This record gives sequence, structure tokens and C-alpha cells, in this order.
Amino acid sequence: MHVTSRKLLFLVTALVEAATGLCLLVVPAVPLAVLLGFQAEAVETSLVGRIAGAALVAIAIASWEAGSHPFEHSPRGLVTGILLYNAAVSTLLAYAGAVLNMTGILLWPAVALHSLLAIWCLRCLLRNGRLYRAAAPHALPVPHP
Repeated sequence: MHVTSRKLLFLVTALVEAATGLCLLVVPAVPLAVLLGFQAEAVETSLVGRIAGAALVAIAIASWEAGSHPFEHSPRGLVTGILLYNAAVSTLLAYAGAVLNMTGILLWPAVALHSLLAIWCLRCLLRNGRLYRAAAPHALPVPHP
């Protein structure tokens, strides 16, 4: 996938996850209400929400850094981590809605968003039907005395 597409993926991921993570850290009841329909905030729920918020902020920072710097090295590890995260989140949220009957106005849009981000990551990892591997950096010619 083209470098510009990966850079945009990292920056969009950074913005989405920073907004959600900061909201979970500061007021976990709000995103839990709009995603899962929770009306009462238990202490355990608040704690887990804040831990999740911290993880999202960490992902946002890593994504921002990857999108802000030139690609001297392959970001394959970061893209793989983001892929795993988005696949897990979309699966868990879909399970919460379909099996646990949790509801919230943003539940299914969040499932769709994380599914699309996971697909985008997978496309960035695949090149010509194969797993993307960065080429070895080109060595500078050594002058002969």
C-alpha cells in the first residue's frame, strides 16, 4: 500500500482513538452509555473503562508518531497491532450487541468503524497478495581508495 495511505491510516487512527480514549479516561460513563447503553456507572466499570482509555491513548500516540515521521523503517509491527486491536474491538462490540443484548446509539457504527479500520490495516499489510515486508535499506556505495 502506498506510503500516503499508511500515513493517513495512522493519523485517522490517532484522532479516533485519542478522542475515545480521553473520553474514557475523563468521563467513562459517557462513552459506555452511548456505546453499550449503560445507565449506571459501577466502580468496576469505571475502572475498566479508564484502563481501556489509557490503552487507546497509547495507541493514538503510537499511531500519531508513525504517521508524523518518514518511513525509514517498516511500520509493519504497528499496523499489525492496530489490525489486531480493531479486529478484537469490532468482534467484542458485535458480541455485546448481538449476544449480550447491550445497546447504545453508537454501538453498531463503532462495530462498522473498527471493522473498516481492520480491513484497511490488512490491505496495508498485503502487497500483491503477499504479506508486506520492507526491503532492506540500500547501502551506500563504499568508495575505493
